[in-house]
Amino acid sequence: MKRDDAIAGWTRDEVRVLDTLDSPGRIGAFLDEVSYSSDPFYRCPRRVLADRKANCVDGALFAAACLRRIGHRLFVMEMTAYRDDDHFLAIFKRDGHLGAVAKSNFTGLRFREPIHRTLRELVVSYFAEYYNMEFDRSLRGYSRPIDLSAYDGIGWTTRDEAADAIIDGVVAAPHYPLLSPAQVAALTPIDRRTYDAGMLGVNPDGVYDPAKH
Repeated sequence: MKRDDAIAGWTRDEVRVLDTLDSPGRIGAFLDEVSYSSDPFYRCPRRVLADRKANCVDGALFAAACLRRIGHRLFVMEMTAYRDDDHFLAIFKRDGHLGAVAKSNFTGLRFREPIHRTLRELVVSYFAEYYNMEFDRSLRGYSRPIDLSAYDGIGWTTRDEAADAIIDGVVAAPHYPLLSPAQVAALTPIDRRTYDAGMLGVNPDGVYDPAKH
């Protein structure tokens, strides 16, 4: 077992599965196949692997843990939304360009190839497919990424409760608006075809309903 795996707390059986996730694309494909979680708690990467279930926070942490094993730095961030769920991403870089691995209930808010020159450019790639159940284009801003290595001491790969501290760290990080007030005021609703495409395979129990909030 590699030293980093021992530090992260992985068992030999877990390592055998993780060794198959040897690229960002394969990590993203794995997350696409697990069920979307509407459970009222977070899963650490170990539990995601065991349960084959994750929400966007769980998925980002799992992706970050897997990305570290193949040599990437440990960055996660959030995108913030209007009358909608915020969304967590694990960020990676290849040849100076940024990509993302994510778990989402919606088809358009998942993996991104590393072709984006800036963090803002990466976030903008999610804009067209980020909407709420009232057809509003809901993406509004994003955080500066945080380095998860700062949380190694609380065992975030194997302890569910560590997610709360990480979320607090992301929320406390500097945030940046994506749109100006004038741009927000001029937004048009999402069209029905894009809406339906993004809802393909959705877990309805995990959908944010603006009417209920």
